[in-house]
Amino acid sequence: MDGLALRIKAWGSELGFQSVGITDTSLGEAEGHLLQWLASGHHGAMDYMAKHGVKRARPRELLPGTLRVISVRMNYFPEFSHAAEAVLRDPSRAYVSRYALGRDYHKVMRSRLEKLVQRIKEVAGCQCRVFSDSAPVLEVALAHKAQLGWRGKHTLLLTREQGSWFFLGEIFIDLPLPVDEVQQSHCGTCVACMDVCPTRAITAPYIVDARRCISYLTIEYKGSIPYELRRLIGNRIYGCDDCQLFCPWNRFAVKSTEPDFSVRNKLDDISLIELFSWGEEEFRTRMAGSPIYRIGYEQWLRNIAVALGNAPATAEIIQALQAKSQHVSPLVREHAEWALQQKSEHKQD
Repeated sequence: MDGLALRIKAWGSELGFQSVGITDTSLGEAEGHLLQWLASGHHGAMDYMAKHGVKRARPRELLPGTLRVISVRMNYFPEFSHAAEAVLRDPSRAYVSRYALGRDYHKVMRSRLEKLVQRIKEVAGCQCRVFSDSAPVLEVALAHKAQLGWRGKHTLLLTREQGSWFFLGEIFIDLPLPVDEVQQSHCGTCVACMDVCPTRAITAPYIVDARRCISYLTIEYKGSIPYELRRLIGNRIYGCDDCQLFCPWNRFAVKSTEPDFSVRNKLDDISLIELFSWGEEEFRTRMAGSPIYRIGYEQWLRNIAVALGNAPATAEIIQALQAKSQHVSPLVREHAEWALQQKSEHKQD
């Protein structure tokens, strides 16, 4: 099995994965952390997190017969993209999380993982299944055990060689492959990710309260964004990368040359007004094949309305918000009206 493990890692490299590791299915410690996080209500409205419960930490329950998990990572930070920090400093521009600037990673990762499975099955009879953020799987915990990196205080996987700008994927397999050693943490006393979080969502090392996280609020959460957090969102309309952008280990991040992760629709440097002007059909057409498509047009407008509320009070912005304050969606209307109120209060100041 040692020879097969080496071949699997070599094949993974050929398929574009920057690292491939192998671990067993024991996640007892991670399961305890998961249960505590759920009990604290940190999952917010993500009911599916509680619905699957401990199954997320028990690969053998998800796929009976699983003996090992092959964990992989693939870099995604686009090689050619406008400086993220510069966009964040300009309140008239829209900030989109770097992972969503290109094609939907689920499709890319799944396709490559399936190709890796095909190669394995050509030389070894086995039962296996691939995952990429597509099922109840503790991806970071598995990647950590598979020697792909360590869990940072922001809860994302970190590596000394390439930072944290990468996607994770897994293959559950019934072969007794040799396992890799767990990688030690190298965060030390650093709390940069905690200090820079706009909403203080990282409440303690390795604990994120999703209810305060901008990524959760702009992507997972479907309702009205809490008033006290709207100003803190700034111009982030889809996700948030601050905890990664200011992590010292990302000085060593390696940008991706994967064509599918190249910037689409100028989302790395585009004005809020331009995105707010898109009609629903234009949104669907432009966002087809993008992870952003999944949040839908209504939530898209909600997010941009909040960002415009935090932008300068120009005549163009006020006019755009006034138009959307008559929108058919109560959710959009509410956030557009809030944004207009910010302009009114700004004038009074």
